[in-house]
Amino acid sequence: MTYIHLSEIQSRSKIITARELTIQFDEKPVKYYRHGWQSWSLAAWTDPTPIPVQMPAIFHPLQVDAQHVYKKYLNGSWLGAVEFADGNILLLGALATDAHVHLIENQLSGHGEAGEIEWFIAYGQENLVFAEYAQQLGNRLAPHGNTIKSSAPRVWCSWYSLYYEIDEPILHKVFNELGDMPFDVLQIDDGWQVDVGDWEVNKKFPSGMIALADKIKSTGRRAGLWLAPLIATKSSKLFREHNDWFLRDETGRLVSAGFNWGERLYALDTTHPAVTLWLSALMKQVRAWGFDYLKLDFLYAGALKGKRYKDMPREAAYRESLGVMRKAMGADAFFLTCGTPIIPAIGLCDAIRIGPDVSYFWEAYRDAHLLYNPTIPGTRNAIRTTLHRLWLKPLLHIDPDVAYFESKENQLSHDERILLRDLVQICEFKATSDLPQWLSKGEFEELRSFLDMKPIIKQTERYIFHIDGRRVDFTSAVSLPKVPKGLTALWGKCVGWLGDRYFILRLYKVLNLGKLRKRRSNL
Repeated sequence: MTYIHLSEIQSRSKIITARELTIQFDEKPVKYYRHGWQSWSLAAWTDPTPIPVQMPAIFHPLQVDAQHVYKKYLNGSWLGAVEFADGNILLLGALATDAHVHLIENQLSGHGEAGEIEWFIAYGQENLVFAEYAQQLGNRLAPHGNTIKSSAPRVWCSWYSLYYEIDEPILHKVFNELGDMPFDVLQIDDGWQVDVGDWEVNKKFPSGMIALADKIKSTGRRAGLWLAPLIATKSSKLFREHNDWFLRDETGRLVSAGFNWGERLYALDTTHPAVTLWLSALMKQVRAWGFDYLKLDFLYAGALKGKRYKDMPREAAYRESLGVMRKAMGADAFFLTCGTPIIPAIGLCDAIRIGPDVSYFWEAYRDAHLLYNPTIPGTRNAIRTTLHRLWLKPLLHIDPDVAYFESKENQLSHDERILLRDLVQICEFKATSDLPQWLSKGEFEELRSFLDMKPIIKQTERYIFHIDGRRVDFTSAVSLPKVPKGLTALWGKCVGWLGDRYFILRLYKVLNLGKLRKRRSNL
């Protein structure tokens, strides 16, 4: 264990090699910066007190780092920081994968899960400290220099309007009615495949994937496609025929990758030679179909804890799999990672989702106050975490998720939609799922103007920006709910218990599917 006192680093940053490192300080911090493990996990400045364990537990593998979720003290993945009364911060950040940071009283400590690593330590103004940390990460994880593509494409994707309810006629209609709207990419999301794990076209697309990509390219745009290549459902052909490809624990039991699509999810062991070949072939197949914008989702599965074919640290194994897929898809492809552990993805993808999914509502009482779940889809959750990861912008394109313009099928207030759009402008990664059929003439032109805008953006405080001189304050979106107590806490535990029951989740899926089909009927 290496010990350092804050007084040793107040005038300059330090890089120290150690497996375990503790920084002692005398003054009690007023805020703690917690950094979640993957895209959807909470990142935020909070009071320096623990928050409740989010529920339901069945979702822990796909929302947080399940290895650390029950720890009683403040902790986060790779980095942590404290803010003092004078506004200065102390940051401790790993310069490698497989690392964790925690705060106990007046000690900020880091632990390398796989041995000695380099740690970055700095004290001072928040923007300067995070900027230097980002630079040091880039030096190590992107060793070939700055490979960021010049600008992020403007994207229309099918998910937030149609969800799973896509088919060939509907998408052709959308592509035709988008007209000359200045999108660079039209991206097909979930719903085209036979099953999660079986990445072949289903019966809803009788003309096939080459024809679908050709249709998109005929509009003058790049063809984009969503996949989740590191997971599979129990019902998939991949799981049935290649059960030995999946990650297991020390006892030989399959490692859970969570629950979605009304089914249990399982993670591929990306170090298995057959899996490596399969992943490479899958990326090449997608390119052969004609898609060169790839959104790979649910990638956390590649870094879950388990006994791998190749004995190596879990995040290093995940990073290796990203390299395999990056090479197979080609350097000319645009590679967006989602649901990804953050630090291991740097240097291997073009863009990274940095917050939870948005939604057509601001915040659900059930999710925020009963389940205390800041990772679940919701626009407030998305804004909160995205704001706290803007420091990643020098390293790669940062995806805040889509903006909304239509009001027909949307519960967000006008001000909430504007706040989300402002964040998207700050991130400079513009996307929407709005259907032209749902947009009024005025909303259609608002979208066009938004896509063409290149505003001047200046940050003046932690949550205050100026966009072309207009003041934008995100303070109202960043606070966490009050910790539930009494009857509310008891009610929350009951809801959380129900959320851990498979039959309840399957029933919820059936009910939700009905809502989605009703939305589609409004086309």
